[in-house]
Parts: sequence; C-alpha cells; structure tokens
Amino acid sequence: MSRNSMSTRLAATAALLLAAGALAVPASASAKPADAAPVRAYKLTVTTNPTSTTYGSRHVDVTGTVTKADGTPAPSIPVTIQEVVRFTTWNPWSDPIDPTYYEPRDLGTPVTDANGKFSIRNVNIDHVTGSSLLNIQHQVDITAFYDEDGNPNTPQDGYYTDTRVTAKAKTSSVSYTVNKKRVKKGTIFTIQGKVTLPRGVEREGTEVFLQTYWENEDRVKTTTEEDGFFVMSVRVRGYDDKFVLRTAPRDLYVAGVTKKLPIVNTSLPRR
Repeated sequence: MSRNSMSTRLAATAALLLAAGALAVPASASAKPADAAPVRAYKLTVTTNPTSTTYGSRHVDVTGTVTKADGTPAPSIPVTIQEVVRFTTWNPWSDPIDPTYYEPRDLGTPVTDANGKFSIRNVNIDHVTGSSLLNIQHQVDITAFYDEDGNPNTPQDGYYTDTRVTAKAKTSSVSYTVNKKRVKKGTIFTIQGKVTLPRGVEREGTEVFLQTYWENEDRVKTTTEEDGFFVMSVRVRGYDDKFVLRTAPRDLYVAGVTKKLPIVNTSLPRR
C-alpha cells in the first residue's frame, strides 16, 4: 500500500518559501527598514463553497483570487489546484515526524480572469485511488499554488495557500466473537465477525485488520464478504501484547471502527 507525502513540489516549495523568508511574519514597527520582510508581488487566496460535504452531497465549488501588492486584480495567472486527502501517520514510538501523510490529486490549473478571480466548479471531494482508508482523516485540503517562473528552485517567486473541507462521515459498526480469550505462544485463535455499514453502502470489500503487537499496526488483514462477514486466524507469538481489531470501509464518507479484543497472552512476563 503506497503512501505518498504531500505533493513533493508543493511541500518542497513551501519549505523553501519559509527558508527564504517569503512566508515570514512581518517585521515589527520598531525594526529597521532593512530588516523588514520583502514586499510580495502577489497575494493568493482559495475558498470552497460549501466548506463541508456529506455522504449524499460530495461536491464543492473552488474559487479564489490573485491580487497584486497594491490590491489590484492580477489577470491571466495560472493557479495549480489540488485536492489532498489526509491520513494519520502510524507512530507508536512518538518519533518527531509529520503526524499526517497525504495523497494529492490534481484538479486543474485555472487562469485568473480580468478581475483576478479563478474557479473550478463541481469538484468531487472524495478518495479516488485504490489505497486503503485505514487511518483516514475525514478532512480534505484544497491547495492553490502559483510560481511566477515555473521553477521550484526559486522559492522567492512562489505562492501557496490552502483551505480545508470537512467530509462528514456516517458511522459503521463491527461485531465479533473469538474462540479463545487466554492464549500463549503457539496458540492459534480465530475471530469471526460482521461489519455493518449504513444502508445503501456496499458491504463487500471492507478491510479488517488485526494488530497483535504494539509496534505493528496490523499483522493479519482480510476483507468482508458480500454480506459483511469475515473470518481471520492468527498464531500467537510469545511477545504479542496488544490485540486490536480495526475496520476500514472503502468509502471516505463511512468511518471505520477500532475494537480492543479481550485476549490475554499468558506467555508474556508478569508485571
């Protein structure tokens, strides 16, 4: 399952903009003129209408503006627009890494009109790749980017902004039984269960993950059958210490479920 970081170009450019002082906080009034941040040639904005979507209403209109430093409209400016689906990074070690990873999708490059405005109508806010929705955040970023010379290695003439759309998800549930609650090294235990999704949502193909060790997000994976049922078995290791069931429906607008299983590994050292 491939996981992309946010559009390499945009992420790198944003970092370079910060390094170059292009996104710096304005200098205080007491600062010397030489210390003031350089005047930016353009200002870029982007918004969506509406600002949230639902299972039955997934589309928004994306609009924005580009203005010059003096506030006048900037016509004929190409603005790159992306939808960026957000996921929570698995990080049980609390490492100093980005808590979110991203899947970007190009929406187009509209050009500003005589009033400095651009728009893309009827944008579908959704997850359109085949990647897993485990760890999905039900928030989607709409990003806007303009580079005066088209060269990401010259950050001083790059402009970036974004806005967030909340994807309001319906709830799901999972029921299960386990054939053993006290296990030890070498024990094979089986989970049988059913994922229940909202009416009208296809039940087949929902991903089900089983975690058995604190460092690993999952050890066993299966998918539900057409009636929502699943079966999975695993052989216990001596160090397995955390038994958690997670579901990941295939629809961005249906939330998954996490369940801690009542299983004890007696092979673990007593505390």
